[in-house]
Amino acid sequence: MQNIIEKAIELMLSHDSMLQNIISVTLRMCFSSSIVALLLGVPLGAFLSLAKFPGKKGLIVLNRTLMGMPPVVCGLICYILFSGVGPLRHLELLYTVSGMVIAQVILITPIVAANTETFLSSMAPDILETTKGLGLSRWKTMTLTLTECKYQILSTYLVGFARSIAEVGAVSMVGGAIVYKTNVMTTAIMNYTSRGDFTRAMSLGIILMLISLLVNIIVHVFSERVAEK
Repeated sequence: MQNIIEKAIELMLSHDSMLQNIISVTLRMCFSSSIVALLLGVPLGAFLSLAKFPGKKGLIVLNRTLMGMPPVVCGLICYILFSGVGPLRHLELLYTVSGMVIAQVILITPIVAANTETFLSSMAPDILETTKGLGLSRWKTMTLTLTECKYQILSTYLVGFARSIAEVGAVSMVGGAIVYKTNVMTTAIMNYTSRGDFTRAMSLGIILMLISLLVNIIVHVFSERVAEK
């Protein structure tokens, strides 16, 4: 085990082109999907928390159900949509990073929305009472609410990013793990392990954890600065 870790560290420092490509594709996919999911999920969660309309509880239950969607099911749906017989075949998204991002957005958005709806639900009565007294519109109410919840939103982003960087099933089905095109760290680790190339698998595993640690540190520092203001 120690020998494998030592070789993995040597590989990480060797500027291996394939390793660099895998890391680059992973970062593009993860940051794109997690940011888009945040931009879609936070307003949706705020709407489900603050708005009053018929069928609201049903939508909340549906969104929470979608949180548990198996990645392979999401991958299958996207594969059918993007494949040669699917309605979106003309977009040529199958076996592309863009297609992988879309699959991840479908998986992550309900998680972001549910987290947002959960932490806003406890605050909603007080917020609505205050904004109603001030005579604010629904749009201004939502904007004010999200502004006051910056720390929670950043924490929600970390949940979405963690879900994105750990994904295997959907991205492997939609992306195909094509070398120098759609191969990401999780699919590469799985492929290298099945081939017995534990050095490369361990290298990617270490890098994966380091990236996750770095993102968490950056968001934590940013959150503290936001909380101070």
